[in-house]
Amino acid sequence: MDINRQTVLVFTFIFGPLVLVSYAYGVSHTEDTDALWGGVPVSWQTYIVPFMFVAAIGFLMYWWIAFFQLSEEDLESFRWPWGESDGNGLNRLLLSYALFLIPSALWLESTIYHIENDTSWTPILPISILTIVSIGNVMLGLLAYSAHQDGMRNANLMIAGTIMLGIQCILNDWIIWTLKFPW
Repeated sequence: MDINRQTVLVFTFIFGPLVLVSYAYGVSHTEDTDALWGGVPVSWQTYIVPFMFVAAIGFLMYWWIAFFQLSEEDLESFRWPWGESDGNGLNRLLLSYALFLIPSALWLESTIYHIENDTSWTPILPISILTIVSIGNVMLGLLAYSAHQDGMRNANLMIAGTIMLGIQCILNDWIIWTLKFPW
């Protein structure tokens, strides 16, 4: 399959909203929405909720710049900061988005599954999912950083977008939520 700008854009058009739908569906059918917060204190929740919106803005900043301000050639030249450009940048971008978006759409349901079926192995699901999401977030950041190294326009805003996303996905979800959840 030939991965081009349109392929990655369509992927994000499908899986980006699917994350939001999965959250809406999960919250709508869970019996105790407070249980989804685990052991995160209410006072912390007032800090975390606004960062959900900051993360969404960061995601959209990155997405907008990648697909509507950079050329397809720029995207093809995306590389890891330690490597050389080889024309496979769109493959890297698709992989990064896939590792970020697909597990994000599964996280809430896996948490609900754990709450409803508390066994010794069910914590592995949400923790593993959040780990993969965090890896995808870091990969998006590495691509943005290499774009900055290569002097691409607005790459610094892409880096800012991944940091905004990382505050929620890595710090609040993967680290704080995982440590506070009553496994």
